[in-house]
Amino acid sequence: MLLACKNITKSFGDVTILDQVSFHINEREKAAIVGINGAGKSTLLKIIMKELSSDAGEVITAKGATIGYLSQHQDLSSERTVYEEMLSVKADLLQTEARIRETELEMKECAGEALEALLREYTSLTHAFEVQNGYAYKSEVVGVLKGLGFSEDDFQKQICTLSGGQKTRIALGRLLLTSPDLIMLDEPTNHLDMASIAWLETYLLNYPGAVLIVAHDRYFLDRVVTKVVELDGTKARTFSGNYSAYAVKKEQQRETLIQHYLNQQREIKHQEEVIAKLRSFNREKSIKRAESREKMLDKIERIEKPTEIQSKMRIRLEPRIMSGNDVLTVTGLSKSFGSQTLFTDLSFDIKRGEKVAIIGKNGTGKTTILKIINGLLPADTGEIRPGAKVHIAYYDQEHQVLHAEKTLFDELQDTYPHMDNTAIRNALAAFLFTGDDVFKRISDLSGGERGRVSLAKLMLSDANLLILDEPTNHLDIVSKEILEDAVNAYEGTVLYVSHDRYFINKTATRILDLTEQTLLNYPGNYDYYLEKKELTERLYLEGIGYGMDGKGGGVSQAVSAASGSAASAVSGVLAPSASFSGNSGITDTKLDWQKQKEEQARLRKRQNDLKKIEEEIERLEKHMEELDTALSDPDIASDHTKLTELSKEREEIEEKLEKLMEQWEELAE
Repeated sequence: MLLACKNITKSFGDVTILDQVSFHINEREKAAIVGINGAGKSTLLKIIMKELSSDAGEVITAKGATIGYLSQHQDLSSERTVYEEMLSVKADLLQTEARIRETELEMKECAGEALEALLREYTSLTHAFEVQNGYAYKSEVVGVLKGLGFSEDDFQKQICTLSGGQKTRIALGRLLLTSPDLIMLDEPTNHLDMASIAWLETYLLNYPGAVLIVAHDRYFLDRVVTKVVELDGTKARTFSGNYSAYAVKKEQQRETLIQHYLNQQREIKHQEEVIAKLRSFNREKSIKRAESREKMLDKIERIEKPTEIQSKMRIRLEPRIMSGNDVLTVTGLSKSFGSQTLFTDLSFDIKRGEKVAIIGKNGTGKTTILKIINGLLPADTGEIRPGAKVHIAYYDQEHQVLHAEKTLFDELQDTYPHMDNTAIRNALAAFLFTGDDVFKRISDLSGGERGRVSLAKLMLSDANLLILDEPTNHLDIVSKEILEDAVNAYEGTVLYVSHDRYFINKTATRILDLTEQTLLNYPGNYDYYLEKKELTERLYLEGIGYGMDGKGGGVSQAVSAASGSAASAVSGVLAPSASFSGNSGITDTKLDWQKQKEEQARLRKRQNDLKKIEEEIERLEKHMEELDTALSDPDIASDHTKLTELSKEREEIEEKLEKLMEQWEELAE
């Protein structure tokens, strides 16, 4: 075991963030910490690194183990170049190399014992140098820099001139080169493009040490981790497997917990009804039984009601105005900034109902395309033609049009006065704002929450073409799932730029890859893109390039045809087995129906028996009251024979009532 957290507890003021959180990381294990924003993920990493103290609990690390940590925000201000900064990690190795060169020179001037001593030192130094991979350190540094998206032209740039995202990538590269026993990364993919994320995935998969990651990139987690630690409601739970396996198990656990909660609530209600009935019998023994049941009920450990998760859309996101089939046609689009050409002669079209993702490396011009379409930037050449009845709405994370002083409810109501209160609440609930959340002020929301409000406004607008620039930025995993549901349920057309591969995979019906200053067309989701990427790029480079304009010809047709024939083959194989399983299903259904009928009959009989017993108890109690009235009559009290007879009858009724109540209690259970 490399790292263990035992009963970590942390509060800020009156708010408990972590409560007795426990988990462990083994050697070479790849694990993730997941949870909604504010669950305490970054806080936990800081406690492990002793940057924050816990209120209770302890962090245990293996003796001599080294831990490397990358926080979300880096503030490097070195005067060194990019290459020098990375090379500084290898300072010990550089000193060893320098000493090797020195001993080589000294050996030329020595003889005898001095030479033998230098030879021994030289042998020791070269061995240590080799063990530390010294002969490959330059290629290792270059490999990490290029893997993280730096070109050789960037190597001589000073650190102090870099952007915040570039500095974070340098910090990540430095950390990887130190090769600690445990790497802890807080949102490592935030400033990486798809190619760099794919490189980091491979690097971490092959890393000989352990890795602990906080990330919202579900595709990344699926590829890298084999264990998930979930922080939910201040508690921690550990799941084996990658993110998708965790999501399935989490949903199964949640359904089980909900079922247990509902079963317990039914049992509590039933016991309360039994207690009320026993008390209504108003007899000493029945009241004692009721009190006994009340004590048992008080001792039950109540299951807390599981928190609501909005997993399905409550509203249909349908544009008020339907566009024509041809939504957008772009022809001959080119754009340069000074001497830097982003793209030339781009052409593509978008049809109604499509969900089209534009992907590509950072700096290739993806956002620029969206801004040109929205009229925020002029194109150098080209034409953009919206189709009939097309209304465009643009989502840019940096320019959300929200009023800080308004509540969420007012923000939507003022924008869409035709919507009634229920419709507004349903719209906000679809984006995870329920109950009193709708009365929060915009100014009190987190960046991710504001993003969700902006998306809600956008999808309720008259627009039928949504253009989204990095819509999943700053959203936690639950919010991303809500957005995925919203995009999939939206009956208009969506064009978006994103580096979130999981989101693309769940929502895209087509992908346009901006590469080599042109667009390559992939008629499918991200998995399809990965499958066909190598073939498509090879065909493009060989000059079979008509399919690059996004219109479905050439390369795209060849790719689609290949996948189509495969699909036909699969369906042909599956057809016979499908009909066989259908016959089995009929038999199973019949058996289930018979069992259901038998159970219904059993329940009806029990209810009838209960009713009969209750009626008999009521009849006997009335007769008991009549006997009590008679026994208190002075005339009967003086008649010894009559008194004995009535008293005996009363005792017999008492015994009958006792037995009936026992039968009623058994049947009531």
